[in-house]
Amino acid sequence: QVQLVESGGGLVQSGGSLRLSCAASGFAFNYYAIGWFRQAPGKEREGVSWIGRSDGSIHYADSVKGRFTISRDNAKNTVYLQMNSVNPEDTAVYYCAAAPGSPTDNTLSLHPSFYKYWGRGTQVTVSS
Repeated sequence: QVQLVESGGGLVQSGGSLRLSCAASGFAFNYYAIGWFRQAPGKEREGVSWIGRSDGSIHYADSVKGRFTISRDNAKNTVYLQMNSVNPEDTAVYYCAAAPGSPTDNTLSLHPSFYKYWGRGTQVTVSS
């Protein structure tokens, strides 16, 4: 069956780094765009970053631009989110999601409705 499994979360000090992984199985990974989202307590789910199937298309939310880097390894069916210079506002549960196809614009690429499959999330906590 379809699975997206996030890992790499944990507790990190402000200014530190983490690398999240999203391991996929059960679908044609190479044909799916992958997005990272996050949800803090009491807040709506927020799109963080998106990477296209194979053409190198990438987009970031303004809140993480210049600090986070998304990448994918199609041979390993895995997408990564390198998080640098984290701050307490980055504290949230981070989810990866998969969508068949490419979004028509950057706004859609970071909207939850575009995505078909979701992982269960990994907690990231940034201490000040």
